Amino acid sequence: MDFGPVQFILPRHFGFCYGVENAIEISYKALEENPGKNVLLLSQMIHNPEVNEDLRSRGIRFIMDTDGTQFIPWNEISQDDVVIIPAFGTTLEIEHLLLDKGVELQKYNTTCPFVEKVWNRADKLGKDHYTVIIHGKPKHEETRATFSHSARSGPAVIVRDMEEAQRLANYLLGSKTKAEFYDEFAGKYSSGFDPESDLLRVGVVNQTTMLATETQAIADFFKQVMAQRYGEEAIKQHFADTRDTLCYATNDNQDATYELLKTDAHLALVVGGYNSSNTSHIVELCERKFATYFISGEQEIKSANEIHHFIYHRKEKRVTHGYLPDARPLRIILTSGASCPDTVVDRVMLRLLEFFSTAQPVEAVLAAYA
Repeated sequence: MDFGPVQFILPRHFGFCYGVENAIEISYKALEENPGKNVLLLSQMIHNPEVNEDLRSRGIRFIMDTDGTQFIPWNEISQDDVVIIPAFGTTLEIEHLLLDKGVELQKYNTTCPFVEKVWNRADKLGKDHYTVIIHGKPKHEETRATFSHSARSGPAVIVRDMEEAQRLANYLLGSKTKAEFYDEFAGKYSSGFDPESDLLRVGVVNQTTMLATETQAIADFFKQVMAQRYGEEAIKQHFADTRDTLCYATNDNQDATYELLKTDAHLALVVGGYNSSNTSHIVELCERKFATYFISGEQEIKSANEIHHFIYHRKEKRVTHGYLPDARPLRIILTSGASCPDTVVDRVMLRLLEFFSTAQPVEAVLAAYA
């Protein structure tokens, strides 16, 4: 979008996915249909502060935060309350706890269908006597939910990244001991897990907001490890192909970001919640080529000289001065995560346009693309 002194480059795909839109619509529906009742969310609906604050302002209360810290004790929740399951889903343990209280869960269950697809695949793997290796962040709600559902049918273990996958491979190959496994992967394996017998047959599924290319690389790696140990002719007996669990929306957003890397730009702005996994991965991709600033909204852009942004791998805020180069036209990549409303991206663009007095009016530029 060419405004004269500044140009914005947007990817073909960004922002809300189907699962997020569906979850928000169901939440509003729950409020409309239950006036006077307690309407509760298990945790954040999605990882976006603006969306969650809007839900709070309308009367929805959160039972816990994203790390599982309880705001509303379980003993204060009754069958008369309306409980919404967020887009990430929840664990079987929490499901059963609420069902035992008589709480109706399915009417306002907003679990993303692509998350459920991963659960169904993991269930089949377990029933076919494969161990499920989950590529995900161990503390993330979706990973905890997928781990819970996977462990119902068979053994499960979580790996955070390729480095952890390579460490797990030592146990597939028998080069490290059982005792070492229990220490190295503490808190990341299912009850009763035995690395000597439970790593003979494996399949990989993922937290749907992880980098799809990394999930595929981890799956390909384990396939190679099994071929190394058992031979290519026996690979199907020891490794299950699970590439069909990758989320289309995550793929589309990430593929569109890869296309951005082929363009020329002076900087990139990525908008989204600071605890949003999929947004952090878009940041990670943009950082490969551009000076990249991860912001939650237009309020972080303090002036033409100062921006407050988030360093995701350090989990800390930073203030940067002189973030806008003097180049003209200045080319800015602007994108967002799957949990970020398009209106927030619009406001970021409008905020930046305030710094260019000779920029063409928004209406004129939009008319050119009509």
